[in-house]
Amino acid sequence: MLYILDTDCVSLILYNHPQIVAKAKNNQIAITIITVQELFNGWIGRINDPSQINNLNPLYSKLWITVKYIQTIDVLNLTNEAELCLKNLLKNNPPLRKNRLQKDLRIGAIALSLGATIVTRNQRDFSQIPGLLIEDWTI
Repeated sequence: MLYILDTDCVSLILYNHPQIVAKAKNNQIAITIITVQELFNGWIGRINDPSQINNLNPLYSKLWITVKYIQTIDVLNLTNEAELCLKNLLKNNPPLRKNRLQKDLRIGAIALSLGATIVTRNQRDFSQIPGLLIEDWTI
C-alpha cells in the first residue's frame, strides 16, 4: 500500500513527531508536488516577511532541512490521470470548488489516480473527496 503524506504530516516529520516518523519508516510513503509547493510557499512567505529580518538564519536553515528531506522521498507529480481525476471531482462535486480545498483536492486526485491512501490529520477537508482513503497516524 502506498501512503501519501499531506503537507501537515511532512511538517510533523520535519519536527520529529514520534508516531508519524515510526509509521513512515515501516510503510511505503511519498509526497506530492503539491506538498512541495505548499512547503516552499510557506518558507518563502516567512523569509520574505520584513518582520522576520532578524530570524533569517533559522528560517533558511529550516528551508534547507525541508529541501534535504524532499531529496529523500518519492515526489509524485500531477499526471494526466490525476488531472483528469481532479477535473471529474470538480465537475461532479460542486462543494469541492471552495478555494480552501484546492490544494487538498489536488493531493487527493493524485492519491485516487494511484489507489493510494492519504495520511493526514485534516479529516474535515480530505473526507469530502469521494472514494479517498484516509488515515491519521497521530491517533
